[in-house]
Amino acid sequence: MRAARVPGESRGRRDGATPHWWLVSRTSPVGASAGTSEPPQALWNRNFLLFFTARAVAKLGDAMLPVALAAGLLGHGYGAGAIGYAMAAFSVCFAGFVVFGGVFADRLDTRALMVGSDLVRVGAQGMAAGLFFTGHVVLWQICVIGAVNGLAAGTFQPGVASTVPRIARDVQGANGAIRTAESLAMLGGPAVAGMLVALASAGGVFAAHAGTYAVSALCLLLLRLGRPRPGEAGAAGRDRPRASYRADLAEGWREFRARTWMWGVIVIWMVLMITVSGPLVPLTAGEIVPTHGAGVFGLVNSALGAGTTVGGLIAMRVRPARLLRAGALALLGFGLYPAAVGLGLPLPAVMGCTAVSGAAIAFWGVMWATSVQTQVPGPILNRLHAYEVAGSLAMMPVGQALAGPAAALFGARTVLVAGGVMVLVVSAALLSVRAVRELPRADGGPVGGDTATGSPAPGAPADAGAAPPGAYARGRSEDRSRVLGRKTE
Repeated sequence: MRAARVPGESRGRRDGATPHWWLVSRTSPVGASAGTSEPPQALWNRNFLLFFTARAVAKLGDAMLPVALAAGLLGHGYGAGAIGYAMAAFSVCFAGFVVFGGVFADRLDTRALMVGSDLVRVGAQGMAAGLFFTGHVVLWQICVIGAVNGLAAGTFQPGVASTVPRIARDVQGANGAIRTAESLAMLGGPAVAGMLVALASAGGVFAAHAGTYAVSALCLLLLRLGRPRPGEAGAAGRDRPRASYRADLAEGWREFRARTWMWGVIVIWMVLMITVSGPLVPLTAGEIVPTHGAGVFGLVNSALGAGTTVGGLIAMRVRPARLLRAGALALLGFGLYPAAVGLGLPLPAVMGCTAVSGAAIAFWGVMWATSVQTQVPGPILNRLHAYEVAGSLAMMPVGQALAGPAAALFGARTVLVAGGVMVLVVSAALLSVRAVRELPRADGGPVGGDTATGSPAPGAPADAGAAPPGAYARGRSEDRSRVLGRKTE
């Protein structure tokens, strides 16, 4: 029996029939998996509450970590460069392994991988707590622990993208709620870390961080996800013959290249990582902690958390037709944080600018996550999410490692002010790419069109989603040549 046709899907297929996996994944309610005891009719169902809690608690621990690292390493005689190296050890391993984590998540039990990753991080952060409690802090040991955490995070992260559509029908609302929870954690985490450092040394913060991963693992174990349906992430191995890991990696790369809006953002984002995000924590900590103390640095980070909370709430309400365009415009405010610290503004002004910066990056984050989760078909979502995460973070360790040398050469404040200016350049670059600027919403009905540019097919609704690129759908070799061979903006 032939599958029902979906408008716009006949382009590039001789029989005009929609592939079965695409029909199921786009015409069924998002996340209504076969065997799932609780289809996500509303956002705040049991599964989403558990996942929401897991992400919020884990983020609380993550928000405490910069304060613990800064206070702990500075207290043991290390400088801003050591903080950058410790963070770079995490980022290098995370960015280098997350692509393989995406393949594992598309082939194996996603939740089991996520729970296992959390348990590994419980052990790693427990070891770090022991080092700081005993006072035997050696930089290379802290870097090794960061590297182990990076590998675990690289296994965990790809599953986040595919889990959200399985547990929430309103993907943008879910992303906004999770971002808001993570922001509230960022608001409280640094302040809690500052108190723990004062009461129990940095070791107390690392012990608490290990506990947050334990809570996250428990919440994920309690999820009732059921068996994924054809077309959802995790079902790829059941829908088609199992390929090799190398073939899956290659397929993910082809699909990534076929989406100009995705790789265009990642290439531009690499510049932001080197010039702004990478040096931000080491240099702001080096400027604030020696003068005002770890507690004040915690308050500044809490202001960042307050801003991201507001940004997440706004992102839950605002539904732009062009998500990435709106996100790129909001991103302009992100440069206020490094610029304010670099200019030596009074502490209240720094906290205000930091809050605006947090709101800007939170709004962009929801727009980007929603675009990825709704534009990419389920069977390849984990791999493409892994590629975009790896690409977006690939230059983060470079920026972290260069923070110390750049500060020594030009001055930390000069580097921070330059970072604020670079945010304006990055925002303008994002808006200059048509495939990014014009990408339509994809949480409406399926529509065929040019996935390389994000333009809908003639006659398609302007706010409908783009069809999957021909490089993935079976029997669409003609589309593959058309998509990969076409010149794009």
